[in-house]
Amino acid sequence: MTHPQNTVVLKELAVEIAARATGSRIIVALAGAPGSGKSTLAELLQNELRKSHDQKVQIVPMDGFHFDDAILAQLGRSQRKGAPDTFDVEGLEVTLNRLASTYLTADVAVPVFDRTMELSRAGARLIDRNTRILLVEGNYLLLKDSPWKRLHQFFDLAAMITCHELTLRKRLQKRWNDFGFSQLDAIMKLENNDLPNAMRVIEGSVHAEFILLNE
Repeated sequence: MTHPQNTVVLKELAVEIAARATGSRIIVALAGAPGSGKSTLAELLQNELRKSHDQKVQIVPMDGFHFDDAILAQLGRSQRKGAPDTFDVEGLEVTLNRLASTYLTADVAVPVFDRTMELSRAGARLIDRNTRILLVEGNYLLLKDSPWKRLHQFFDLAAMITCHELTLRKRLQKRWNDFGFSQLDAIMKLENNDLPNAMRVIEGSVHAEFILLNE
């Protein structure tokens, strides 16, 4: 199997990011389909940048901008939770604008999604004003369509995390099984929600500067 020339491993991506963190804060987009391993790789990348490059790094998860279940029920979108239109994109846009413009002047509180409670906790993470590198991770950060494409202006570097569809299927089904869903219910969630969302990311995102393969 051949890979694009811009395919990198995590350590190489860390080198690229650190090389650009020479002045003001930089914001890095880490996009990928559900099950591609965004959260895990973001944490590994954060550790690599801290330990090997002595950088001040924090993670901003897109999942913190999930609409609450009550709003999804009101919109009739409960069964499609996690689809692009079930996020507060405008709220994320405002937050990214604050994060991009308040470096060294103010701390910024961001929401974090709590999977144990299935809801977002407001102001659950404080982004320190002295943080040099922000790793923003989420499925739809690089979508071509509005309103998502308005986020692209804030990203100084973008990487798409990819893996084979079979790997996605295994990871996503295991996720639902681990949450206590039966084999049949897990497959239904996979086929009716997760995989359509994954294909939206794969087919509807702009070209990323770097590809990070996560098998």
